Amino acid sequence: MVFSSLIFLCIFLPVVFLLHTVIPNVRVRNTLLIVSSLVFYAYGEPVYVLLMIASSLLNYLCARWAGRNPQKKSKAALVIAVTANLLILAVFKYTGMLVSAFNGVTGLSVPVPEIALPIGISFFTFQALSYVIDVYRGVVDVQKNYFSVLLYISFFPQLIAGPIVKYRDINEQIDQRSVTVDKVARGLRRFVCGLCKKVLIANTMAGVADLMFSMDAGELSLPAAWLGALSYLFQIYYDFSGYSDMAIGLGLMFGFQFKENFLYPYGAKNIRDFWRRWHISLSTWFKEYLYIPLGGSRKGKLRTSLNKIIVFFLTGLWHGANWTFVLWGLWHGLFLLLEEYLPFLRKLPRAISHLYTLSVVTLGFVVFRADSILSGFSYIGRMFSFDFSSSSLALEQLTPWFIAMFAAAVIGCAPIRPLADKLRTSFGDVRASKRYTAVSAALYALAFVGLVWCILRLSSGAYNPFIYFRF
Repeated sequence: MVFSSLIFLCIFLPVVFLLHTVIPNVRVRNTLLIVSSLVFYAYGEPVYVLLMIASSLLNYLCARWAGRNPQKKSKAALVIAVTANLLILAVFKYTGMLVSAFNGVTGLSVPVPEIALPIGISFFTFQALSYVIDVYRGVVDVQKNYFSVLLYISFFPQLIAGPIVKYRDINEQIDQRSVTVDKVARGLRRFVCGLCKKVLIANTMAGVADLMFSMDAGELSLPAAWLGALSYLFQIYYDFSGYSDMAIGLGLMFGFQFKENFLYPYGAKNIRDFWRRWHISLSTWFKEYLYIPLGGSRKGKLRTSLNKIIVFFLTGLWHGANWTFVLWGLWHGLFLLLEEYLPFLRKLPRAISHLYTLSVVTLGFVVFRADSILSGFSYIGRMFSFDFSSSSLALEQLTPWFIAMFAAAVIGCAPIRPLADKLRTSFGDVRASKRYTAVSAALYALAFVGLVWCILRLSSGAYNPFIYFRF
């Protein structure tokens, strides 16, 4: 089940939210959320829900072991947890890739197993692993109630597409949280904002991107290639950030506060700044649980560079079992190092630095989207081919609806929310301001229109791809 589906919008969410609202006891509410989350996951993964339950139980037991004696930490518990979680990922996500690589190196023809990828496995595995590590480090107290750990790992808003929530950020909210009218209203508005980003913008961009990337690169003119690349640039951002917005909004509706996962990354001034804004929960996870333990920047420039390459190699690999993802990660790692060793790249004029950053990000996403590294390079070659001989394909995609959504995508990359916050604070006594009340009412009315519009789009059978099966 996905957020942008009618069964979720019209049945699952209303029923679960209504029951959660009328139930006064937090423990009963938690039981409801656990059962609902398991049903949510089992709707699309009836077998692999058992894998998620087993994973949560394994990490619960390892955390209990690791936190049994705070004065004498059990490193064995940590080793078992890390090994088991990585083994789960390797078996279900990377077996095919590893066997193919083995065949390529040895010249053998070992059959490549076809193992269905559990949706969201990278997200809930990293969440569970961070919990055990934090318990081992003494950052959080061990949770003795297994069902609280199960709720933390399986909670449906962040289950299949993140953000990757650390246990220490919500541990107190599991047993002590409030659900107010204001939180529900703001959460619902945030959810609808994310839904509009996904259904209206991302899905529109996806149709054009899928068409261009499905064609033989030799058939693409320069305009068609760039249109496909830019469409995917916006698709992945509005799809991914839209899901994060929906998760944050849903969490707020149920009393949970999740941290932001995207902060207008396409407004970044360089690649380092981009990774402070893009998929923040993943980049901070790798920084906290891999980069710093490897030594971070404390052991000289050469070791720092190696650590960054390792991190970005694994960041790419985390996204899926394809060398295109790995190359995408290394591509970003390379430019991060260039900015480190060539400081002028971080001191370019604003317009030039923005163009440089978007160019690096766009070309990287072309390889990320391609089926193979070779096809990715071929596609990039067409982007710089200066071939305008057959531009009709690109012109055919420029429908009024696409142009409107493309314009919305461009505008939406600007830091609208911080500007809105500044505008509201300029009203003086914000809550008492009539102007604030009018603006707030208009935003809620707009959210209602957006919700109806999205439901109508989905009811009409509009294209609604789900890109997270690869992650």
